[in-house]
Amino acid sequence: MTIRLFNTMSRKIEEFKPLVPGKMGFYSCGPTVYHYAHIGNLRTMIHNDILKRMFIENGYDVHHVMNITDVGHLTSDDADSGDDKMEKGAARDHKSVWDIAKFYTDEFLRDYDDLNIIRPTDMPRATDYISEQIDLVKKLEELGFTYEIPGDGIYYDTSKFAAYGQLTGGTLTGNRAGARVEYNSGKRNPTDFALWKFSPKDEKRQMEWDSPWGIGFPGWHAECSAMSMKLLGNHFDIHTGGEDLSRIHHTNEIAQSEPITGAPWVSYWVHFSFLVDKSGEKMSKSKGEFLGLEAVRKRGYDTMVYRYLILLGHYQTQLAFSWEAMDAASAGYKNIVRRVAEILSNPAPGEFSQSEFNIWHDKILAPVSDNMKTAEAIVQVQEMLRDSNINASTKIALFEFIDRLLGLQFIDRAKKLNDLESETAPAEILALAAARTTAKNEKNWARADELRAQIDAAGWTVVDTKDGAKLVKKA
Repeated sequence: MTIRLFNTMSRKIEEFKPLVPGKMGFYSCGPTVYHYAHIGNLRTMIHNDILKRMFIENGYDVHHVMNITDVGHLTSDDADSGDDKMEKGAARDHKSVWDIAKFYTDEFLRDYDDLNIIRPTDMPRATDYISEQIDLVKKLEELGFTYEIPGDGIYYDTSKFAAYGQLTGGTLTGNRAGARVEYNSGKRNPTDFALWKFSPKDEKRQMEWDSPWGIGFPGWHAECSAMSMKLLGNHFDIHTGGEDLSRIHHTNEIAQSEPITGAPWVSYWVHFSFLVDKSGEKMSKSKGEFLGLEAVRKRGYDTMVYRYLILLGHYQTQLAFSWEAMDAASAGYKNIVRRVAEILSNPAPGEFSQSEFNIWHDKILAPVSDNMKTAEAIVQVQEMLRDSNINASTKIALFEFIDRLLGLQFIDRAKKLNDLESETAPAEILALAAARTTAKNEKNWARADELRAQIDAAGWTVVDTKDGAKLVKKA
């Protein structure tokens, strides 16, 4: 099936053509592990996962690399000044930098797994690739792209790279990366960025290394170029990340990579839009209080509901998060799970139909292959559920495919629902349910709601169906 993606570099949707037939290599910018991931970060990870699953279902062998930033990401907009986020996080938590790196990496991966995101082929940590980052800077130095700011670090001279800013249509005289931060008078150009930062002479950092230029640590941008070249080669298919990374981080990656690798370094740049709050503000860790996946869990939502909510939007469009939106997504997700549970319990599933399977397989895969239109795919899933001409056996096979493609675990949740529904409620719960039915028949809605609340408090859920009320043991 033809795959089409919006390429930020060309600013248009293009047909995907792999560097190597049948293979796809891609690099996605991963977390800076100084704190928990917020749900905006996790939206990006879900879109990365859909991209990967879509290629796999189209028959590609996918090599996915995602970095773990555990050093060098400074707090300024251009990541060249301010505190190292890792050092700042260590001071906040009263732990060593190494301890918080491990703790928040583990927490990130717990969220990753709970959202049913396929782990990357390679997940390199910046601190494990210091020598490769030093080699990158040395090569750029040999090519004449660097200069030193005494007491500060080794910087990249963006005026030496003619295509600087091409990713977002900027130039050295136009939209300048780093323009929102205090100007560093030592820079030759406002857009120049740090490749290697010197450690302060009056303090010892927890993470620092020797280099040809002195003791210090790599600039944030260096790690992605060094690690992608090491693990994917000098040219690879796709580079992804949040839309906020395109203007500075990815622009700088291109500038420091292409003098070494030759252009183009990456064939397709894919950027994911922000998750925003109801006011339209980007959800971000830097604002202090933020929502992590633990907040979703504590409110009693299945983590798949958050994944489902993300897939109801499009990766190029900002998505507004609210608990009301989560409630609506939960109702939609649970409705599909219940329908799948009914299909799984069908006593006469019928004989599998390859022709029907092929028709709906392509109807569902096509929109995802066409610039990752996941919401349209979910509409097709709902249409397939309503098609009475497809027997249970074929629908089950289709949902196995749907779960591979969208990662929503419909079958897993449906099996659990059937297991819970098979448990017989104790007599006192049955009595409450019977009393609630009587209250509903008498249109005594307040009493019916009161009895439902008692059933919920006892660890059961009452579900109204066309065949009457069902009692389901809470998971």
